[in-house]
Amino acid sequence: MHYVITGSLGNTGKPITEGLVKAGHTVTVITSKQETAAKIETLGATAAVGDLADAAFVTTAFANADAVYLMIPPKFDTTDWRGDQNRISDSYMAAIRANDIRFAVVLSSIGAHKGQLTGPIDGLYDLEQKLQAIAGLNVKALRPSYFMQNLHAMAGMVKGMGIMGSNFGDDQVVLVHTSDIAAVALDELLRLDFTRFQVRYIAGDEKTGAEIARILGSAVGKPETPWIVFSDEQNTQGMLQAGLSEEIATKYTEMGVAIRDGSMQADYMNNRPTPGKVKLVDFAKNEFAPAYQA
Repeated sequence: MHYVITGSLGNTGKPITEGLVKAGHTVTVITSKQETAAKIETLGATAAVGDLADAAFVTTAFANADAVYLMIPPKFDTTDWRGDQNRISDSYMAAIRANDIRFAVVLSSIGAHKGQLTGPIDGLYDLEQKLQAIAGLNVKALRPSYFMQNLHAMAGMVKGMGIMGSNFGDDQVVLVHTSDIAAVALDELLRLDFTRFQVRYIAGDEKTGAEIARILGSAVGKPETPWIVFSDEQNTQGMLQAGLSEEIATKYTEMGVAIRDGSMQADYMNNRPTPGKVKLVDFAKNEFAPAYQA
């Protein structure tokens, strides 16, 4: 089988590539950086270097693929997040149609059932909708929850102010480690037994903000660290002061509102999956604490 992997050698792309190569398959990995090509080749895969928004390039890269793994990489300098996401989605659609690809595993997100007022997730709703419109394409949309790795951003807050927080956290926050996402994606790509359009949620833990602060704080010797639920304005201003653009800060705050009001995780709550292997305490001990102390 020939697979094409988007997202370069990121948190999911690398383990997926390693797993497919180990299983004896041919793998092409798309990357935007020439310097990553050698690392891809070292894994036993072929590198395709180019821009995911370039439909001609992606069409060529998808040639002869039996299945593709689709994701939209973050773009932190964007001034039009949803628009940029849709440009990559349209590139994927053109490449899938031109190559008559029949299987796609897609990295979407919890909240992608909504289509509005979920910040960066809105563009993933669009991607799911566009894929469903392609006749003959079988799609497995993976909808992971809030990445545990995103909590690394709390380290500076703990060091500088002795707190953690966001504009959500009073209720349960659904969390997942990217290694569990990669394991599910690899499983789906190896089996390719899905038809039409199917959704699979991925989660590893559910914790309130206070529990997150206690677990991460304990891992760095500060178990009394409180979780503060900021106002939306405070949340946006804090991200702007940290150097994020207005577009990114505004959209992340919007996503926080959807987590806070429960709408982002509403469909997940009706379709809870079997939990993944990595729990928040594992992440706190093995990743957050070493990074905090570095």
